[in-house]
Amino acid sequence: MNPGDRVRVERGTTSYEGVLMPSTTPEHVVVKLEGGYNVGVERDAAAVEVLEEDVYEVGATGDEDSSEITFDEELPTVALISTGGTIASTVDYRTGAVTAQFTAEDVLRAVPDLAGRANYRGRVVANILSENMTPDVWQELARAVHEEIENGADGVVVMHGTDTMQYTASALAFMLDTPVPVVFTGSQRSADRPSSDNVMNAVCAVEAAKADCAEVLVCMHADTSDDACALHRGTRVRKNHTSRRDAFETIGNRPLGEVEYDTGTVSFRRAYGERGGTELSLSPGLEREVELLKFTPGMDDRLLDVAEGKAGVVIEGTGLGHVDTRLIPRIEELTADGTVVAMTSQCLEGRVCDRVYDTGRDLLEAGVVEAEDTLPGTALVKLMWVLANRDDPAAAMGESLAGETTAQSRPWT
Repeated sequence: MNPGDRVRVERGTTSYEGVLMPSTTPEHVVVKLEGGYNVGVERDAAAVEVLEEDVYEVGATGDEDSSEITFDEELPTVALISTGGTIASTVDYRTGAVTAQFTAEDVLRAVPDLAGRANYRGRVVANILSENMTPDVWQELARAVHEEIENGADGVVVMHGTDTMQYTASALAFMLDTPVPVVFTGSQRSADRPSSDNVMNAVCAVEAAKADCAEVLVCMHADTSDDACALHRGTRVRKNHTSRRDAFETIGNRPLGEVEYDTGTVSFRRAYGERGGTELSLSPGLEREVELLKFTPGMDDRLLDVAEGKAGVVIEGTGLGHVDTRLIPRIEELTADGTVVAMTSQCLEGRVCDRVYDTGRDLLEAGVVEAEDTLPGTALVKLMWVLANRDDPAAAMGESLAGETTAQSRPWT
């Protein structure tokens, strides 16, 4: 009896049928029922009958963090990389909490709809919830993606927790020039819930990884229905809701593309980097001494002390990119000491422009760099990268390196 087997579990007068799932405790048998719910039954009190053995053939490669699941040799190869998160989580029946437990193979067993769409190589880079993500893991993930592409993967799907997915997607977009799609996906609701989005998101992400767009993308529900997933450019996406399945939005425009769930059809609305149009390369260097500060009215200027001695700081200013004039002398001291200070806006739409009002002009005189319409979180990651990889990081903050800035900020429909 193994995870992935179809089983019947009888406990007293109650009988359950479904797919055997990995369990977080040896005392419980966990079964996914037809309705989508998971049920945990104490092993000592249950009789388990295997109705159908696992249809997947999993062969170890010799590395405990990687494996290969083979289907049709004529299909493209998709590297499936797990970092943890809700899409790779299960219920701990000891505590009732959701915890990151699945390996890449477990996810494939939990999503039978992935069968027959590609040849899969499974790899675990991390097994963490996304609030525990770090720049070290970003670098490890970038190296893993680079290695999978170098070894012939036709596309890569990265399973990641949703809360910090936009940061990691941005990091890979700057660190990696890719000739194939690199698609991030996750789940707002865990697999034990009937409303879980893990199956649809995973299926659509694999279809996107087979498509033409060779960029770093985020693939999540396009709306509250189960019709399609939106494809967002990794440097222009933001999680805008805590729990909705369509929590992710492209800022400043409609999503770059879409995947129809039923047909697997992938379509794009705007220009994109084409498959094979870029040589594979990796520049994983990151400067860690960078901070992101949010300006608020009446802010204590001593909060800027956190930036003292740092290589860079990103400020979320108001409107066009302003802060209280009291803070400008302190900012000037930072830039004079060699700290790169980049200005972004707290507004979700539009770009900074410090040439309109006196405050903005004073900030420019103090050495502040305008980050155009780069999202604050993306600007943080970008500044970490340019400080480690560009001779003139201040100038690079005003350039579009991975689609993080737009040529114009204008209304869209």
